[in-house]
Amino acid sequence: MEINLEESRQVVQMARVKAIQLNVNANIAILDTAGHLKAFERMDDAFLGSMDIAIKKAKTASLFRTSSENVGEYLKPEAGTYGMMATNDGLVGFAGGLPILKNSEIIGYIGISGGAVSEDLQIATAGAEVLNQN
Repeated sequence: MEINLEESRQVVQMARVKAIQLNVNANIAILDTAGHLKAFERMDDAFLGSMDIAIKKAKTASLFRTSSENVGEYLKPEAGTYGMMATNDGLVGFAGGLPILKNSEIIGYIGISGGAVSEDLQIATAGAEVLNQN
């Protein structure tokens, strides 16, 4: 199953609502299961440099079918796979990239950047969970 445009818009909307609650001007990227951009929103005053980070957080999650934060465990210098960060046109190994689930199946990925890492995770979680609530 693949995320469709309407679902992508719902995910962006819920992420935006959470970003507003947290007073964060975020970049919100939605990728399909193949890792291609499906939707993108740059909130007013969101950092331009965070656009690429949001997309790469989602891309990192998509490449390993887990959160970007989980991938980050393998990017640490003490990990046996250190150096992996330079693969796949660059990986981002901190929180804010998550799988989007529907009926417990991955249908896409969300990446958020613009706030503190903990804020990005809260925003991504709000978006990622909207379709998997039943």
